[in-house]
Amino acid sequence: EVQLQASGGGLVQPGGSLTLACTITGFTFDDYAVGWFRQAPGKEREAVSCISSRDENRYYSDSVKGRFTMSTENGVNTVHLRMNNLKPEDTAVYYCAVQGIIIRAAAFCHRNWQDYRGQGTLVTVSS
Repeated sequence: EVQLQASGGGLVQPGGSLTLACTITGFTFDDYAVGWFRQAPGKEREAVSCISSRDENRYYSDSVKGRFTMSTENGVNTVHLRMNNLKPEDTAVYYCAVQGIIIRAAAFCHRNWQDYRGQGTLVTVSS
C-alpha cells in the first residue's frame, strides 16, 4: 500500500521560511512523477512544483518560482519543499502526490488526477 505523509507546516511571518517534507512508503515504481500541490480555503487546487524521473527540468508555478525549491531524497522516499520569502497568499494546505508514470514534470503538475495523494499540512503566513 502506498502511503504519503506530509509534515513541516505551521505559522510563519511574512518573509519567513519553512521546509515541508513528504515521506512516501510502499511506492515501488522505477519511473515516477511527484509533486507538491496546495489548496487555500475557497480556492481551486494549485500545482506548486513537480519532479519527474524522466525529465531533468523541474516545474514551478509562476507564483512560487524563485522562492520555493523542491528536492527528492533516496529516489522518491522523501520529498522536500523549501519555501523562502513566504507571503500571506501562500497560506494553504499543502500536500504531496506521486504516480508511477513516464511524463514531463510540468504535465504531471497540470493533470487533474494523481494516483496517490497524502494528507496535507497547513501553512499559515501571517503577522
